[in-house]
Amino acid sequence: MSSTAQAVPRIKMKKKPNNEFGMSSKTHDVESEEEEEKDEQELSSSSEEDDSEIERELAEVTFEDLQKAKSNGSLSVYKKPDQEKKGGRANKNRPTEVSCKKPVTRFREVVQVPKKVVRDPRFESLCGNLDVEGYVSDKQLKFESAKQSDAAIVTEHKKKEREAAKQGKRPFYLKKSEVRKQRLIEKYNKLKASGKLESFIEKRRRKNAAKDHIYMPYRRSSNSEQQS
Repeated sequence: MSSTAQAVPRIKMKKKPNNEFGMSSKTHDVESEEEEEKDEQELSSSSEEDDSEIERELAEVTFEDLQKAKSNGSLSVYKKPDQEKKGGRANKNRPTEVSCKKPVTRFREVVQVPKKVVRDPRFESLCGNLDVEGYVSDKQLKFESAKQSDAAIVTEHKKKEREAAKQGKRPFYLKKSEVRKQRLIEKYNKLKASGKLESFIEKRRRKNAAKDHIYMPYRRSSNSEQQS
């Protein structure tokens, strides 16, 4: 039976491919898309809530307050602060570009001038040593002499006013300016008696002329030259 029977061919069954990996990748992609959609929805909802809160706050503000905020510049708080752009240059051989919107200071130094240094010869080491005690004593001596002369003027004026009050006249009290005037009159009288008044006045005149010379122009204007 076995020998006479025809050989039956064996049929190979094809195995089905394993789609578990493919299915897992597809499900992962779907989940990631769903998460992205959820994030977008949350962001949009949060932005909508912020906008609604701002609208509610602005609805409560009166028109008068809004006008005041615009005039004062406090309304710019709601705006985003502008980022200052730093000056740059397109090429290394070109100068830097500065914003033309910013005003230039009026008192700018176009050409740098060397700083002026004021020097007092009394406190310079090249002019000798400073005698502090002598300087203070000299100032004190001048102050004491002026004080004594003022006191003498006041006492003499009081004597005259007492005599005038006995005659029924009203008293007159000296001011500090009047005391200074009388002190200068006495000084000029002393100089006149010693014969030094003219030299003193000439010295004072030269001193005042030197002060006035600072404010005098060095050249006349072109209009005055043409007229002359």
